[in-house]
Amino acid sequence: MARRYFGTDGIRGRANDGVMSAETAMKVGQAAGRHFLRGDHRHRVVIGKDTRLSGYMMENALVAGFTSVGMDVVLLGPMPTPAVALLTREMRADLGVMISASHNPFDDNGIKLFGPDGFKLSDADELAIEQAMSEAPVLAKGSAVGRARRIDDARGRYIHAIKQSLPDDVRLDGLKIVVDCANGAAYNVAPSAIWELGADVIAIGVEPNGTNINDGVGSTSLGTLKERVLAEGADIGIALDGDADRLIVVDEQGETVDGDQIMALIGSRYAEAGLLKGGGVVATVMSNLGLERFLNGIGLELVRAKVGDRYVLEAMRAGGYNVGGEQSGHMILLDHATTGDGCIAALQVLGALVQSGKRASELLHLFDPVPQLLKNVRFSGGKPLDDARVQAAIADAEKTLDGRGRLVIRPSGTEPVIRVMAEGDDAAEVQRVVEDICAAVAEAA
Repeated sequence: MARRYFGTDGIRGRANDGVMSAETAMKVGQAAGRHFLRGDHRHRVVIGKDTRLSGYMMENALVAGFTSVGMDVVLLGPMPTPAVALLTREMRADLGVMISASHNPFDDNGIKLFGPDGFKLSDADELAIEQAMSEAPVLAKGSAVGRARRIDDARGRYIHAIKQSLPDDVRLDGLKIVVDCANGAAYNVAPSAIWELGADVIAIGVEPNGTNINDGVGSTSLGTLKERVLAEGADIGIALDGDADRLIVVDEQGETVDGDQIMALIGSRYAEAGLLKGGGVVATVMSNLGLERFLNGIGLELVRAKVGDRYVLEAMRAGGYNVGGEQSGHMILLDHATTGDGCIAALQVLGALVQSGKRASELLHLFDPVPQLLKNVRFSGGKPLDDARVQAAIADAEKTLDGRGRLVIRPSGTEPVIRVMAEGDDAAEVQRVVEDICAAVAEAA
């Protein structure tokens, strides 16, 4: 069955336009609610959101959908995506929902679903929900209609949980840390958790107004964070995205530390402590060849999955790994969370900074990345990758890079974009093959 709604990370699109409407949200609530009405207990769904203006609309529509089929709703308000996964499991809920478009601009929104175990839904569950969305809902009658309530202590529960990811004797006293919350879901919890561990916290991106999420701040816009780290003489900068499932770091010199370097740090330190499971780290096809060479050099393997944290997670669970992530900053640490958690990953980095006694610039640059270039080509329709001109350009590039680098061409799972990535030891060669392929894609599109 072809997917109409679900992409690589739930449902996402322009809010109040196309699939991302209140009507869709109510259908999701009805269909997902019926799908998870299993057993004879009172059924419950946990709903969180980020700080987008359209979150109010989507939240109310989801509540209407879930309650109409007999499911009770617990509303968390603005909370990180991993907090929804955590509280779904802790509250013995049947389903968890996060309303967020992650790092996208405010006028997008999305719906992410979690099962009762706190993990994102399988392809089979998503397809079943899509099928149910095209059918007439089976509505609850009389007293079987669900109820909705808000809880006030969700933030405290999540802060307590993420602090448990550090040993009891690790404190952050003496560290000056700039924390950029992207005006998103973690605007309260991330600075609070780090402050409670003893750090001097300078918080930015903590004044959400409904339209400024990811706007000039956060993990995809590091300029403000870099300026503040240097101006404050901070030890490190922490950048989250809109729903706080990503982490990018800025060292004390204002240099960017991406997800590959963070995986190298956490994976190697876990291995030294005897905590790493599976004998390696799971990343995606987009992770730098330098990471693979570094891990191989210390006796660890790099397992590559398809792009998308759900595919990283699938590979981790299948192979018994406990550390995985993406270059973009998704960090999945299965000993502590069931999905990517930027706050937990940040605490692991900060804990390592304290325990090592090193400066961030020394601790967080464990390998030299191989020259890598990623460009996006937007298209309005059709399948550009099937065009003969594009296929010829790709074949030429593969021949050029054979034995000296890698080439990854893929359509985005969340927007009409073809992503073209190449890497190799010769930067000029990498740039040339990427530009040739992008030109062919643009012509075909």
